[in-house]
Amino acid sequence: MIKLGVIGYGYWGPNVVRNFNSVASAEVVSICDFQQSALNRAQQSYSNVNLTCDCREIIRSPEIDAVVIVTPVSTHFELAKMALENGKHIFVEKPFTSSVTQAEELIELAEKKNLKIMVDHTFLFTGAVKKIKELIDTKVIGDLYYFDSTRINLGLFQKDVNVIWDLAPHDLSIMDYLIGPAPVAIMATGMAHFDSDLENVAYITVYFSGNLIAHINVNWLSPVKIRTTLIGGRNKMIVWNDLVSDEKVRVYDRGVETNDTEKAYHQRMNYRSGDMWAPRVDQIEALKVEAEYFVDCITNDKTPFNDGYSGLNVVKMLSATEKSIKRGGELVYF
Repeated sequence: MIKLGVIGYGYWGPNVVRNFNSVASAEVVSICDFQQSALNRAQQSYSNVNLTCDCREIIRSPEIDAVVIVTPVSTHFELAKMALENGKHIFVEKPFTSSVTQAEELIELAEKKNLKIMVDHTFLFTGAVKKIKELIDTKVIGDLYYFDSTRINLGLFQKDVNVIWDLAPHDLSIMDYLIGPAPVAIMATGMAHFDSDLENVAYITVYFSGNLIAHINVNWLSPVKIRTTLIGGRNKMIVWNDLVSDEKVRVYDRGVETNDTEKAYHQRMNYRSGDMWAPRVDQIEALKVEAEYFVDCITNDKTPFNDGYSGLNVVKMLSATEKSIKRGGELVYF
């Protein structure tokens, strides 16, 4: 039985506790939060769980095998480092850390102590992303041309991070998981419209080797909520709308072909428009699958695919994005 302590019982914490408690071979034995009101809510649902406002009780407890960190990103490094130093596996809410240096230090520490790091990139465990990954890996889509994602809504404004660090980790982690090869450069623009230096609208362009390009739009000032990703390939194209209840993933047999027999300046474009189909997508609670996977990785000494290096990749892209914005949209190379 893997025993866990959860630090943070705010917006996402209750979901994390509920799902880890549903894993047969795991048990949440302690919950920490600095707000008494949060602990009162936890008490109502988990009367047998130890509650504390001192995270050191969890981190230093010999009873606890793993620490789940569900707190603001500015606190991730300090909490994760203490947990690793005390021999605990860690599960960390996205984004992994506030800087590349912090992420690298945690990875080095975990490897030295033979401990697991899992970064909570929940979307990687959804039925939709799993299906898209299958379609890409089996070459149904063919060579990839572009990844285009829109994640916009009205709010929720954060006090400590901008829209990039809040929303973009979802799309960057999905892109990193689906595409594989690391990008070569990033260019971004953004704007803060209120009495703050935190951008609330941003546009990110990611360049890869070859002719693959990605674009991500994140926005806290949209009048409507949109969660749509388009992926274009040589053979097929995918549209993923995460807000619909059915047919979340649609595959289009559409594309453009060139007539290579003619000279380049007379080259003709042939448009292919075939069928559309919606593959079956598993209707699962992604966080439950992720919680089960984390426990399994600890129990059977497996390396998670959403490990510290996965978190590091996302932090590298977030840092490059922020740097590009501060430099007026300058291209930032990795």
